[in-house]
Amino acid sequence: MTSRTPPPPGPSDASGGRDRPLRRLRARGRDEQHRTASPLELFFDLCFVVAVAQAGIQLVHSVAEGHAGEGIVDYAMVFFALWWAWMNFTWFASAYDNDDVLYRVVTLVQIAGVLILAAGVSRAFEEHDYLWVWLGYLVMRLALVAQWLRAARASEGPERATALRYAGGALLCQVGWLGLLFLPEGARPWWFLAMALLEMCVPPFAERGYTTAWHPRHIAERYGLFTIIVLGETIAAATVAVKSGVDENDALGELLPIAAGGLLIIFAAWWLYFVVPIHGHLRSNRQAFLWGYGHYVVFASAAAIGAGLEVAVEQTVGEAHISTLAASAAVTLPTALYLLTLWALHSRHFKVGIGQQLVLPTTALLVICCTFLGDWAVFAAGVVCALSVTVGETLATRPARTPATAGRAA
Repeated sequence: MTSRTPPPPGPSDASGGRDRPLRRLRARGRDEQHRTASPLELFFDLCFVVAVAQAGIQLVHSVAEGHAGEGIVDYAMVFFALWWAWMNFTWFASAYDNDDVLYRVVTLVQIAGVLILAAGVSRAFEEHDYLWVWLGYLVMRLALVAQWLRAARASEGPERATALRYAGGALLCQVGWLGLLFLPEGARPWWFLAMALLEMCVPPFAERGYTTAWHPRHIAERYGLFTIIVLGETIAAATVAVKSGVDENDALGELLPIAAGGLLIIFAAWWLYFVVPIHGHLRSNRQAFLWGYGHYVVFASAAAIGAGLEVAVEQTVGEAHISTLAASAAVTLPTALYLLTLWALHSRHFKVGIGQQLVLPTTALLVICCTFLGDWAVFAAGVVCALSVTVGETLATRPARTPATAGRAA
């Protein structure tokens, strides 16, 4: 996924002419100073988390009713639509955001699309009816196609060809997604897998020979902010579940270990994500896109932790028709997946020595082992995650054997 011709860092219309409501959608400079997320991007993220929350709620219902396999497949399909639309907007905005009136309006249309998708999540899970999910995704994708066509109109040469390939690829894939509406139910997961792979081939195809001017610090910040929002939604969902269990079943004593363990897991998830300055690793399309694609698992597993905590609460108060082992696995397995993916994506690039490299993989293995500890499984997993942070920080304070730029251990 490499590109041979980097874009020039030329001037951006976003930095000047703000008195004009419409401006040419020109590429921003990759060396732009003090580039940060805009209020519109933050609003965009918050609205996307509404749909993430809906997917989490439906996953809880599926697992609690003993349909974990079916629920996980539906969750993976819906979450891909959300993540891919969010990621495509994020990379486009990093390269082309000029913050004019038309750019804002088209972005708000994308937000409307995700709300349409959110409204169809329950039907996708319960009735396997993907019409509203497809319509919401269609709105988001057509809005992004319009942005790419604006970028193509304002550019020339390889940059214009890249923008047109992005627009054409998105339109072609959108037609392909119609299969989810008309294919037999048993064939839909396989069609989803084929279409997801096709979608992920569009960026390397579009950017062959030309790299869009995405900003490493901006990209790292955007992914970090969405991780914070997803973890915040996880805390909110778990808190509501614990409160309901206490109010309706007077089960504070039984729920305290779950609440404490869940809080430790989420605190550790935040700590481990932000302990390294990942933007320095994002130096090329190959590195940055693989890192960005891998965040599908980071975001999905982080959101699934919250769903798992809700399942554990419902099982404890007798409202879920599953075993304690299954309820514990609903928390420990996504936690272990989050830890392993985090290590593979960026933590390992900053670790020095076998001891530091083994911290997160070992933690993930121990978290899985906690699954078999019955009612104390979630609390034990939380303690293990907290200890991993402690061990990582301890290893980081040892006398340096490498340059300071190697980063911190965890």
